[in-house]
Amino acid sequence: MTRSILPSLSKTGMAAAALVLMASTQAYAEDDKIKDTALPVEQKEFLPAFPGDDTINFATAYGDRNGHAHGTYGRFPANFETPPHTHTHAYRAVVLSGEMTNPFEGEENPPVLKAGSFWSVAAGSVHTTACVSDTPCEFFMYSDQGFDFKPSE
Repeated sequence: MTRSILPSLSKTGMAAAALVLMASTQAYAEDDKIKDTALPVEQKEFLPAFPGDDTINFATAYGDRNGHAHGTYGRFPANFETPPHTHTHAYRAVVLSGEMTNPFEGEENPPVLKAGSFWSVAAGSVHTTACVSDTPCEFFMYSDQGFDFKPSE
């Protein structure tokens, strides 16, 4: 008798989970620090990404985004867009829920990214990131280097 390991996920959800697993494993493997670990969804601890502002929340899956390799869950409120900004280091991300866009400087019609969609941002690239759905958005980002946010305006 065969049993599904992920019985509660839709096909899109399974695709997103697979992308997150492959991506986070690759980034973490490059640091050669893979450890036996599990993070049940109920144990994700979302905290404000920036002191004094609880609009954007992050939860650490692994590593330390303050200057090191990391895998981080992000949560945006519905209908929210960041100001134009850059990052010192490149990162990659996968949409887990909601609908997002990640327009780069000058891009007028960015694609809407649904659950299972991927985006990446090169170091120094001016862009915004938005939750364009009427429901909050969750995503998973990962990098082999730290994460920062530098407003470009």
